[in-house]
Amino acid sequence: MALITLPTKTPAAASTPAAPRTFDWSSIDWGAVLANWAIAAAIVLAGYWLSKWISRIVYRALTRGGVEATLAGFLRNVSYAVMMVIVLIAALQKIGVPTTSVLAVVGAAGLAVGLALKDSLSNIASGVMLIVLRPFRDGDHVQAAGLEGVIEEVRIFQTRLRTFDNRLIVLPNSMITTAPIINFTAKPRRRIDILVGVGYDDDLKKAKAVLLSLAHANPLVLPDPAPAVIVSKLSESSVDLTLQAWVKTKDFGDARSQLTEAVRTDIIGHGLNIPYPQRDLHVYHHNADGTPLTNLLTRAVVDDGDATPPPAAPAA
Repeated sequence: MALITLPTKTPAAASTPAAPRTFDWSSIDWGAVLANWAIAAAIVLAGYWLSKWISRIVYRALTRGGVEATLAGFLRNVSYAVMMVIVLIAALQKIGVPTTSVLAVVGAAGLAVGLALKDSLSNIASGVMLIVLRPFRDGDHVQAAGLEGVIEEVRIFQTRLRTFDNRLIVLPNSMITTAPIINFTAKPRRRIDILVGVGYDDDLKKAKAVLLSLAHANPLVLPDPAPAVIVSKLSESSVDLTLQAWVKTKDFGDARSQLTEAVRTDIIGHGLNIPYPQRDLHVYHHNADGTPLTNLLTRAVVDDGDATPPPAAPAA
């Protein structure tokens, strides 16, 4: 019987660990690297100087074109920031940094910061709207967010408002853009409405003539549009007339004070009345069921024990 001999495996040679690779610094073209870094530095320096120069030119061109200083300064800063971003991207690309990865990282970081500072970013967006749309300017008399005063300065985050009793109010811009804004000095002319009440027995034609004459006599009242007097309401105690007079916006306060004083003096001086509110009080001597009030008062005193009760009526 023949024997079958199986092939035997020879043990594999023990694997030896691979030697760690060492970076070959000699393979780097140091001349090209230094040249690229030098060019990147030159790009940054030249871009910084060029951005400053262009932003100044933009600011001067805007101010000479009649653009307000606040808006011109904002546009100058925006143009400078945009140019510096372009310069930095060009410098990073020159030294071999992948700009797409950098932009992705910056975008993700910007998103996180934006979510954390959403209220501040809302104020910034509102500030940009106020600066660009210009619903008011520095020195305007406005009512914003329910507060009234004079605009001192419009900033990116907030607006400074000075009240007429010299208080300083700092308003976040988001509060201003989300509420109605009333600008009292936006137009060159304003109308004064003065409400005057005269008696029902007075002559309305005479009262109208008196009010129109004092309006024409005031030097601050404009002749065009002409002053007018209208019957506005029949009140409980008086007939209400409204004197309407147009004045320059800067003369509004003085003209209103002068006209109000003249109305009081001339109305009384011409024999007309400015009636006070009146109420009629009716006193009845009997109760609703016919009982005399004296009996009710006496009964109340008796209940307190301070008086003797009245004698009872004899039985029928």
